[in-house]
Amino acid sequence: MHSAVKNMLEKYNCQTVNDYKNALKEILQEIALLGFFRTGFFNHAAFYGGTALRIFYGLDRYSEDLDFSLLEPDPDFSIKPYCDPLQEELAAYGFSVDVSRKNKKESQVESAFIKGETLIHLLQIESIEPPVAGVNPGERLKIKLEIDIDPPARAEYEIKYALAPVPFSVRLFTSSCLFAGKVHALLCRNWKTRIKGRDLYDYVWYLSQAIPLNLPHLAERMRQTGHLGSSPLTEKEIQKRLYDRFELLDFRQAKIDIRPFIADQRALDLWSKDFFQQITKNKLLVDT
Repeated sequence: MHSAVKNMLEKYNCQTVNDYKNALKEILQEIALLGFFRTGFFNHAAFYGGTALRIFYGLDRYSEDLDFSLLEPDPDFSIKPYCDPLQEELAAYGFSVDVSRKNKKESQVESAFIKGETLIHLLQIESIEPPVAGVNPGERLKIKLEIDIDPPARAEYEIKYALAPVPFSVRLFTSSCLFAGKVHALLCRNWKTRIKGRDLYDYVWYLSQAIPLNLPHLAERMRQTGHLGSSPLTEKEIQKRLYDRFELLDFRQAKIDIRPFIADQRALDLWSKDFFQQITKNKLLVDT
């Protein structure tokens, strides 16, 4: 195992095979960010989403994907030129994976996947006793990369630094713009039958950190997806929309969705319509 990967693994207190799986994916995510940095990708794009919160803001849940947004709309942008450099970066740290672009229909999102063999990589990073029990030899490790090529306006960015596996920098959305993206998902995501408990968990986290909601950026996101007309978005209206959303949610299903991604299940005990409406009333800060 590469010494840098060994040092990264030491920050985890892995007790089970699932702990090692999550640690493996998180290490791959962070090395992939290094690969993007080396290509100059962050001159053109910014990092956002749950993984950005975990790595740079300390969100205490596992996140599966790497989400990015271009700084300016570019319908001709392709992730393909970045795939080989990412694959080479991961190989330099001992990971034999495939990084390939997902063929897409007309979409404002460019996608790619990092794929590899779970069992092989678990054996590479750690000797587990009993030896990787419960891991199917054919199980595939997969991390999705998504890039919004038609970004909404009025986003704000900052540069943050990572130290592992080596020091590098990442451009990412400010925390208040990240919050706007999360509230947009909470209000506008088409959940159908699968409620994203992760959206609710992150919403509670933002409130607990007293991070203000960037209302202008949220308004641009909602207009882009057809959830808001030309009228201004007010603090009163966003609070009402959140109240109405919480009225409709199946919190039992939301808890099922989030459980695999968090260690402390007690964090979900209070989840209910009344809980979310009250914390919205008392804790939501809005930056206009």
